[in-house]
Amino acid sequence: MIQVFNTMTKRKEIFKPLKDGEISIYCCGVTPYNPPHIGNARPFVTWDVIRRYFSRLGYKVRYVQNFTDIDDKIIKAANAKGVTWKEIADQNIEAYFQSMDALNVQHADVYPKVSDTMPEIISMVETLVNKGYAYKLDNGDVYYSVEKIEHYGRLSGRSLEDMQAGARVEVDNRKRHPMDFALWKAAKPGEPAWDSPFGKGRPGWHIECSAMSLKYLGEKFDFHGGGADLIFPHHENEIAQSCAAIGDENAFAQYWLHNGFITIDNAKMSKSAGNFFTVEDILKKYPGEVVRFFLVQTHYRSPLDFSEDRIKEAQTSYNRLKTAYKNLNELVKKIEADEFIKNNKTAMLTLSHAGGLVETAERLMSAFDDAMNDDFNTALAISYMFELARDINSYYSDYIGGKIQPRGTDAFMIMRVSEIFTDMVSTIGIFENIEEETGADSELVEKLIDIIISIRQDARKNKNWAVADKIRDELKAAGIILEDTPQGVQWSLGAKD
Repeated sequence: MIQVFNTMTKRKEIFKPLKDGEISIYCCGVTPYNPPHIGNARPFVTWDVIRRYFSRLGYKVRYVQNFTDIDDKIIKAANAKGVTWKEIADQNIEAYFQSMDALNVQHADVYPKVSDTMPEIISMVETLVNKGYAYKLDNGDVYYSVEKIEHYGRLSGRSLEDMQAGARVEVDNRKRHPMDFALWKAAKPGEPAWDSPFGKGRPGWHIECSAMSLKYLGEKFDFHGGGADLIFPHHENEIAQSCAAIGDENAFAQYWLHNGFITIDNAKMSKSAGNFFTVEDILKKYPGEVVRFFLVQTHYRSPLDFSEDRIKEAQTSYNRLKTAYKNLNELVKKIEADEFIKNNKTAMLTLSHAGGLVETAERLMSAFDDAMNDDFNTALAISYMFELARDINSYYSDYIGGKIQPRGTDAFMIMRVSEIFTDMVSTIGIFENIEEETGADSELVEKLIDIIISIRQDARKNKNWAVADKIRDELKAAGIILEDTPQGVQWSLGAKD
């Protein structure tokens, strides 16, 4: 039984899919006027984890995420650079994919663009005008009349009066109500425009997501998601215009999920404040999987503060899990080489430590799923991964040290532990690029680092601490972190100094 916190009802609800065995998701995408920043990344990583979890449970998931490639900010950026709006949008869409690929975000099934959905957008605006929910001004602008819908404000939980008092509403005497919003904007000189029954122009911000979600998911779908900043006005307006166009106030998305804000050193992220970080900039210092892990180790609805200290902590935690993952893979390789049997001829007389490990793994897998079933609580789920990682490392250390003499049947148990841990890390979406972390010649690089570590170990044995420390510090400056463990020296990629 999966429970989700529905922003619409302000409480957790038991999730019931509209179609058995199928999940439909629409997530508001980026407006590509610049490369994606760390705040943009959070909803996409969040929904990627949710999507992976549903897939692991056996659901067929259809995931749609748009690009708002027509927008005031895009037009402004294009004019400033003397290029077309399409060049700006395409350039930043490419940057989006590069960043999300580095964060292991799986591609959506469909990435609709505003520019490719113009017929559906225009048709929807026309429907709203014909039904009396929208009106056309003399200049060709079309506005939605918020007073026409009884439940306007139910998502954000605010009345029209509250919204108007708390919003910066540009005074426009042509509108019937100050909170009425644009569905269609009349063409202006130097701006892209499309023909419509209302005259040449382009869509307002909110109508696009309604048209695209209805086109690709139908009049009712399971989830609509995005950042908490979209609750009002964007998602509120989507609901109003969609339900009015469909003619059913219970249509459109059935569950609304919103992720919390990201702050930078406890301050709101802002270009003007100089604390604005693109994903591309962060990836220059930290591996993509570490950034992803940083984003998911906090519950998606909670606020998340980004700082150097926090992401370094995430790096350390990530490396602890990675050590267990690598140790488990080494055990699997030994099993595949029949070493569990060949090297331990007296094993049948010994206690099966693998039996205890697999029991722990099964218990923690159940706890992991319980956490994910409780509104996708990745923070709690990851804590169970650490508990299992600790026992995996302990088993590996005892095996390498000769304290454990495995039975032949222990191989099956270790393989089951590997399957469980792999399910966990695959749901969270990490350890997918371990072989690629050191670049194209990873095998050569690994051998070179092993040689350097061996030289450092010799220096330590000879009490040449200055050389040993210099090697450690130089590797750290290059982004390679050494860690002394009971299994020997482990190394991993970290931030470059």
